Amino acid sequence: MTALRLAPPVAGSRIVAIGGSRGENLVPNNDIVGPINSSDEWIVQRTGIRTRARADEGTSVLDLAAAAAEDALGKAGIEPADLDAVVVATVTHFEQTPALATLLTERLGATPAAAYDISAACAGYCYGIAQADALVRSGTARHVLVVGVERMSDFIDPTDRTISFLLGDGAGAAVVGPSDEPRIGPTVWGSDGSLASAIYQTRSWLDYRREELGEPVPARPELAEEVSQMVTPTLRQQGPTVFKWVITNIPKLALRTIEAAGLTPADIDVFVPHQANMRITDQLLKTLKLRDDVVVGRDIADTGNTSAASIPLATERLLREGDARSGDVALQIGFGAGMAFAGQVVILP
Repeated sequence: MTALRLAPPVAGSRIVAIGGSRGENLVPNNDIVGPINSSDEWIVQRTGIRTRARADEGTSVLDLAAAAAEDALGKAGIEPADLDAVVVATVTHFEQTPALATLLTERLGATPAAAYDISAACAGYCYGIAQADALVRSGTARHVLVVGVERMSDFIDPTDRTISFLLGDGAGAAVVGPSDEPRIGPTVWGSDGSLASAIYQTRSWLDYRREELGEPVPARPELAEEVSQMVTPTLRQQGPTVFKWVITNIPKLALRTIEAAGLTPADIDVFVPHQANMRITDQLLKTLKLRDDVVVGRDIADTGNTSAASIPLATERLLREGDARSGDVALQIGFGAGMAFAGQVVILP
C-alpha cells in the first residue's frame, strides 16, 4: 500500500501583525438623530456610540479590505507573493461570485494564493482565524491573510431604530504564520439557527431583482409593511432578543474558550468582544469577572458596529494607541446574525 507524502505539521501558529482601515467620514450622532426621532444622549446611553465611520461613495468594500491588508502585511514584513491563502469574512460583498477574496488577492499581488469568502456576519473574523490557524498548523499553508471587512452603510435605512444607527464601515486584517509554540488557542464556535430572525435582512436580493423585473414576489406577511417601504434590502434586529441571547450564552462560550487554552480568567490581559453595543460589553465584563486591570476593546464608540471588521479593528486600535502590548493574552469573541459565534485566546503580535 502506497503512503501519502504529507507536509509535516508545525507546533503552532501566531498572529504576526494586525492592520486596519476605517471609513473616511466620522458621522456624529446629531447627524442621524432626526429620522429616528432620537438624540445624541439617547444613542450614547443605549449604545456607547458617539460617531460611526462611513466610507465615501467611491470607496468600495474591496478598497477597504486592500488598505487593511496592506497595513497588516507592511507591519508583518511579508510580501503579498508569500501568502498561501487569503480568507475574507464579509456580508456586504454584493456579488455572489467571484469571491471578494479572489479580487483582493489579485489587487494585492498575491496570486495564485488560495482565496475564499466566509459569511458568518459578526463572527466571521474569528471563523477566519480558526481556519488560518488550522491551515498553518497542518502544513497546508505557511502564511494566511485573514480580513474582516464590511461596508455596512449600504444596508442602512435612516429611519430604522433597531440597528442602522449603529453601523459603520471598515476592515481589519491579520497575517497568520507558523510559530514554535501555539499562540492561537483552540477555537470554540457554533451557531443557533433557531434565532435566525433575530438579526435579518428585510428582503432577499432575489426578491429585489424580481420586483425590478415586474415579476411576482413571494409574500412574507411578517415583513409586508417594511418591504413596502423599502427600495433595497436593509438590516433589522430584535434588540431585546439579541441582548438576552448574548448575555445568556456568550459568557459560557468565553469561559469554555479560556479553558480550552489551558488558562483561567485571571490570565486574560485584553478582552476584545465584537463591537455590537457598549452595554453588551459592560454586561459581559460583569459576568466574566475578568481582572480589574483588563484592557477592553471599545472601538465602537468612534467607529460604530462594523460586523466582521469590528474585532480586528478594535485590536488594531489598542495596539496602535499603546493600550495593549505585544505578548498580551487576549480573549476575542465574535457573535451575530445566524446566530453564529466563535472565540479564541490569542497572544497579541
